Amino acid sequence: MLAVQAIPADSLRRAVAEVFARPAYRWATGRSPLEWVGEQIRRFLDWLGRAEASHPAAFRVLLVLLVVALLAVLAHMGYVVWRITRPTTQTAGRVASAPGLTFEDARAHREHSEQLARAGRYAEALAHRFVAVLLELDRDEALKFHPSKTPAEYVGEARLDEAGRTALGELVARLYDHVFGAAPCDEQTYRAFATRVDLLHEHVASG
Repeated sequence: MLAVQAIPADSLRRAVAEVFARPAYRWATGRSPLEWVGEQIRRFLDWLGRAEASHPAAFRVLLVLLVVALLAVLAHMGYVVWRITRPTTQTAGRVASAPGLTFEDARAHREHSEQLARAGRYAEALAHRFVAVLLELDRDEALKFHPSKTPAEYVGEARLDEAGRTALGELVARLYDHVFGAAPCDEQTYRAFATRVDLLHEHVASG
């Protein structure tokens, strides 16, 4: 009892602190998502190493399949990006193919879109209606129209309020679906698109 009392208190505290500072006494409250992902990657790499050592032929086949799958994913991503971001020259060609139409006459495009709709050519009518509104927004100085621009580019540059920009983005996505994606388009779809696209005038930002 006397020997214990002879030990200085500060020495005892240092000894206890050193013991509990060791890794064995460290408490972990949980793993972060990055740590979990890192652990899964390490496990996968370990599994690949074991597979290569025990079944080299099967490992080579698996490696080829993984490379082919990766190339297919990259090719699909590239195709999707190309479909979304390619210039509107094809659409512009279709829109300007009608006799007497130019990219300066919004009213002519509106009238031609109605003619196409009456003829049951609703996807083409959508393109003309969209161009007509773009020309009108250009006249209102809400954007700068150019045939080489993609519809998506107008979403980023249009001087519209937040609701108008959101609506324009949704309309562009629908236009892509019907004009480029060959999604079915009937009269009801055309009328709904025309109504919504005309409402963009109400969202032109002031100033």
